[in-house]
Amino acid sequence: MNNFPILIANRLIRLTGNVGKVLSYPFHWLFPKKRFTIPAFSPAKVRLRNSRRIPRTIWQTNFTNRVSLPVYLNYLLNRLLTLGCDYRYVSTEARGEYLKSNASQEVYEAYSMLTNGAAQADLWRLVVLNQEGGIYMDIDATVVWSLDKLLGNDHDSLFIKIDKNTRFTNYFIASAPGNQDLEKAIEQVVYNVNNYEPSMGVYHSTGPTVLHDLLIDRGDVNSRDRKFVCIQGTFTNEYFQYIDKPRGKWIHANPNELVKKK
Repeated sequence: MNNFPILIANRLIRLTGNVGKVLSYPFHWLFPKKRFTIPAFSPAKVRLRNSRRIPRTIWQTNFTNRVSLPVYLNYLLNRLLTLGCDYRYVSTEARGEYLKSNASQEVYEAYSMLTNGAAQADLWRLVVLNQEGGIYMDIDATVVWSLDKLLGNDHDSLFIKIDKNTRFTNYFIASAPGNQDLEKAIEQVVYNVNNYEPSMGVYHSTGPTVLHDLLIDRGDVNSRDRKFVCIQGTFTNEYFQYIDKPRGKWIHANPNELVKKK
């Protein structure tokens, strides 16, 4: 795939997102209570002729689907670039219900021990992708090209890297169901929760470090630099993402209280 047009699209999306952020400050000053609703389900607008190895279903979660203007604009752009995908927003409550019904008792107990929404979402995304398949993206993530073209149909997964293509991350994961790498990641998160130390925090116990440590020494992992797949913070920032939940981002979580005592 030719990366140059994707890079141009990346720059244009970043420019558009930054303009949107600037304009959203006066908008929310004038309309402080105005929120936009992300639907729980949005069907694909374009039906693909053939099935795909990675199911074309977008999975997202957040503490609420009533969001600020920038988050909603981000959602709309993502839908434009994922016309061949179904879209599913999963609430905090629905995440727990899904795991209770579909995960093992060990996994569900580990999930229930987590007190932070982002950490819970870290585990849920691994389980739902391993069970159902599809594409997980953080609520502030933005794809930079047609997702169907980015994924193709030659691989069962696609991971992205950050820090000049040196570190795996988990804000975007695409996978067919029954992924052994995701199964191992789930096992590692459960182990980390059951053997939690405050020095681990969200990032190392449930977050990107889990996937990075599992995949970094492998030569057979289908991965790309994030700038050619999916970027973060283009349309939104911490203020707009947590406009109704100040200091709600995972970086503010007290690591000493991340995991409930047994």
